[in-house]
Amino acid sequence: MNTDKILVWDLPTRVFHWLLATSFVGAFVTAESEHFRDVHVVLGYTVAGLIGFRLLWGMIGTRYANFRSFVFGPRAVLEYLISLFTRTPELYVGHNPVGSWAIWTLLALGLLSAGSGYAVYSDLGGEWLEEVHEALSNTMLAVVAVHIAGVLLSSLLHRENLVSAMITGYKHGVQAEAVHRTHWIAGILLAASVGAYWAGVF
Repeated sequence: MNTDKILVWDLPTRVFHWLLATSFVGAFVTAESEHFRDVHVVLGYTVAGLIGFRLLWGMIGTRYANFRSFVFGPRAVLEYLISLFTRTPELYVGHNPVGSWAIWTLLALGLLSAGSGYAVYSDLGGEWLEEVHEALSNTMLAVVAVHIAGVLLSSLLHRENLVSAMITGYKHGVQAEAVHRTHWIAGILLAASVGAYWAGVF
């Protein structure tokens, strides 16, 4: 089948992805530093705000950003994993079943980590809550590592650069599967909002 370069990931999805990655990594590396405590807190708020946006965009966004496009049960995940060991692994234009589970997990962990972090910062709990917050963050880091490994493995097996696709928005497929609007304004507004927030507090 002949394939073309088609738009899959709209701009708001890509902006969200890279800002969330940057904010989480930044919050994680500043977690143990009193000197960078305020930076850690601001980045934690940013994570919460970004996930809030993604929950909204998951309902009103384009085809592959919409949550309905990547709801997979355990059977679909198992079948996809089995297909990876064959000569014809299942190919998905949007999120594959394993990737979708990683995304759901990261969204949940991100909200729980941000929420527990806010509670710790506001002195709403004792030392146990700090340990919970740290455990959630460490678990999220582990899921991120697995997610990155999965992206690299899928890129190799499917012979497509998934990292590049999340930067440019384009993958190879048939035109009928393409997204037709990149939503430049929403993407720019998201990036500008985060930039303005950071500029106002740093």
